[in-house]
Amino acid sequence: MLHVRSIWNGAISFGLVSIPIKLVNATESHSISFRQIHTEDGGRIRYRKFCELEDREVTQGEIGKGYEDADGTIIPITEEDLSSLPLPTAKTIEIVAFVPADRIDPLQMDAAYYLQAGGAPAAKPYTLLREALKRSNKVAIAKFALRGRERLGMLRVVGEAIAMHGLLWPDEVRAPEGLAPDSHVTVRDQELDLADALMDTLGEVDLEDLHDEYREAVEEVIAAKAAGEAPPQAPEPATGGKVLDLMAALESSVRAARESRGEEAEHAEVKSLPQRKTARAAPKQTGGKKSTSTAKKTAAKKTTAAKKSTAKSGQGQGQGQGQGTTKKAASKSTAKKTTAKKSASRKRTA
Repeated sequence: MLHVRSIWNGAISFGLVSIPIKLVNATESHSISFRQIHTEDGGRIRYRKFCELEDREVTQGEIGKGYEDADGTIIPITEEDLSSLPLPTAKTIEIVAFVPADRIDPLQMDAAYYLQAGGAPAAKPYTLLREALKRSNKVAIAKFALRGRERLGMLRVVGEAIAMHGLLWPDEVRAPEGLAPDSHVTVRDQELDLADALMDTLGEVDLEDLHDEYREAVEEVIAAKAAGEAPPQAPEPATGGKVLDLMAALESSVRAARESRGEEAEHAEVKSLPQRKTARAAPKQTGGKKSTSTAKKTAAKKTTAAKKSTAKSGQGQGQGQGQGTTKKAASKSTAKKTTAKKSASRKRTA
């Protein structure tokens, strides 16, 4: 039996059935608490509560609650005022519906409590509600008041007890708008296959095997310093190359996970990404493939023709207007040769 001080006493309202219960915290914190100290001499730092009007320290018994109005006026609120609120849930966990468990968004989950039967009269109705929840495979949605506000709760069976999870009101859960990547990202099937392989390799875990390593490390530091020894040093972080390829990162993760489980590394082989083409594809040839020698000959002919064309163009540009004078000189030279031949012929005849 769990011997924990109850934080709330009341009853579960199940239609016309009333079940006296005690509300008990279902969780406990194992965090290490630190005190604030003066670093120069190790003295404790304490906060004292002073009254602004009297400028003196007051005791806890002199402290009450008050609501500050918009104009700064303080309106005192007593415990009697809160206990007499006109709410049916002030001392009652009022069940309002039964729904499938998957209807509850985990984001709404808050603190957890156990509901302890309040004495012998509560045994029968408590057991009845527990067995009804078991057989229906549903959870009960309830409203209750705790610590100055009305809350929403979910009742479910844990072992042979009834547990209640505090729930946030739906309007207290923020919508995840603007948190997803803005740009459109396409995930390929090959990448999903590797992610599935990694999930399968990691497998399941017994939550009982998990523990708070940070708290254990802090305890080691405290123990070492208390014994006058040097605290343990953190290991050097692994320095690895930055993996830019998502596929390579997934492949390495699968391999490492399988090797850590004692499986052979060869089972971690996956298909690698297809290599990107760095050169442009050659244009298609419409007239069929040409041999290398034919291509060379064709290129040589084109080069010779280009040279001739260039030479003619250069001569034309260099001679300009002198082209007509050259033609006249050539004509005179031809006339002289013809006259010389005729003279020689006449001499032979004489």
